[in-house]
Amino acid sequence: MKRSRTAALLLMSATPLLLTACGDDESTREGVYTSVESCTAQTHDAATCQQAFDKAKKDAAENSPQFASRETCEVDYGTGKCEQRTDSSGHSFFGPLMTGFFISQMLRGGSPMAGFSSAPAFRTSGGQWQRPDDRNNSVYRSAGGGSGGGVYAGGSRSMTTITSAPDTAVTSSRGGFGSRGGARGGSGE
Repeated sequence: MKRSRTAALLLMSATPLLLTACGDDESTREGVYTSVESCTAQTHDAATCQQAFDKAKKDAAENSPQFASRETCEVDYGTGKCEQRTDSSGHSFFGPLMTGFFISQMLRGGSPMAGFSSAPAFRTSGGQWQRPDDRNNSVYRSAGGGSGGGVYAGGSRSMTTITSAPDTAVTSSRGGFGSRGGARGGSGE
């Protein structure tokens, strides 16, 4: 009997903390930008845009698709859109030119929170935008390279397609306990 009272008291004391944590108005703002200036125009945060660009440029060599030859790279990314690079181990390869950068940032109450996520963005010969897939570290395989023979032997990250239009910030709300409770209370249900 005493255990159930203690458990009930613990649950009652922890409930306000849980509700407070879930009640914030959080959303995510993300987009792919072709320049720091276009990012600043959309987000009004020049410092974050510059830091995101610098980080993406630094990450481009390590996280871009890597090919053994310029020709196989150009099959996927277009003529004149690939360059020779060297990774941190000193191995040379060919990779697409970074044509933009992706940035994702959490917002609370419409204001940016500290920190952001950024990545280099590449435009394929078909006009699609891609960035390294953070959730998948498997090796990238070129569609133009046949059975992967054209891909750099060291491999590279998988890519994911960016569906949003370039130079446009997209904000998406996060669903959660707090947002549902507020919506119900406001609509009179």
